[in-house]
Amino acid sequence: MRGVIYDGNAPRYVTDLEVRDPGPGEVLVGIRAAGLCHSDVSVVDGTIPFPVPVVLGHEGAGVVEAVGEGVSHVAPGDHVALSTLASCGTCAECDRGRPTMCRQAIGRPGRPFRRGGTRLYSFAANSAFAERTVVGAVQAVKIPADLPMASAALLGCGVLTGVGAVLNRARVGHGESVVVLGAGGIGLNVLQGARIAGATTIVAVDANPKKEAAARQFGATHFVDAVDGTGTTEAVRAVLPTGADHVFECVGSTRLIRQAVDLLDRHGQAVLLGVPPADAEASFLVSSMYLDKAILGCRYGSSRPQRDIALYAELYRTGRLLLDELVTRTYPVADFAEAVADAERGRVARGVLLF
Repeated sequence: MRGVIYDGNAPRYVTDLEVRDPGPGEVLVGIRAAGLCHSDVSVVDGTIPFPVPVVLGHEGAGVVEAVGEGVSHVAPGDHVALSTLASCGTCAECDRGRPTMCRQAIGRPGRPFRRGGTRLYSFAANSAFAERTVVGAVQAVKIPADLPMASAALLGCGVLTGVGAVLNRARVGHGESVVVLGAGGIGLNVLQGARIAGATTIVAVDANPKKEAAARQFGATHFVDAVDGTGTTEAVRAVLPTGADHVFECVGSTRLIRQAVDLLDRHGQAVLLGVPPADAEASFLVSSMYLDKAILGCRYGSSRPQRDIALYAELYRTGRLLLDELVTRTYPVADFAEAVADAERGRVARGVLLF
């Protein structure tokens, strides 16, 4: 079985993976497409600590091949998008409709894979860079069979995180203003989330001016070129003199976290989506917070995947949510290294690996 693994030294494409059969409450999925997300690279560079050896990938779509005992919402042959939330469904957080906060879904990686005599961990309870993977039943969300797999794969992370941060966490309202720091895969989904929510002024900020066309396509009404790192605040203030209602930091830079706070209007919210190193610290002027400003963390778009993926699939089918436009390029899974190089050089909004 083909896949991409990381053993603590370097990521590698291999062809001799094995995966166990699904147990009770589990689903075996044949992966057809998997998006390359920055979080996968962050495991390799150490930004996200994770035990090794591990099968990478967490943004995938495929076809159900088998189901374990007790699984009834999907069946073999169904097309599914995968979430990373192996939530229990019974704890207090799940009962409140907050599966992203389920303690059973965080920090307990399983090892359903084997390579030779070695067991390998599943990344984000998902491992979509494997030809087949085993996930919890709650992670497999049935989607219409006419959704292109390369586009459907992005529902499980980039879209849930970006659009969800707007609709679920920030709850952006009609007529409000939004600034998005970083117009990569997550940032583009924040932009279209703001458009869907009815924001009227949507400012995209990025150090790569080539991203302006895509940013505007997804919903930006203005674009600020931050290529030299100076003058960004002034350029945004020229559009929003009193500041923004919502600023989303999508890069993972402590400097930009401070900038997000500084760009807020009274009663504004800074939403943190980028992932800096685990020990990173950010600073801000405490006095500024007494103008009813807020800093919000956001895990996985505060999503409820069984509900949200189905909603976003329908928005795609009615033309309100862009998915195909996110897929800049597809690659055979064997070309993983090339996909990473293109992503790191800013050549793609999302590269997608195909099996």
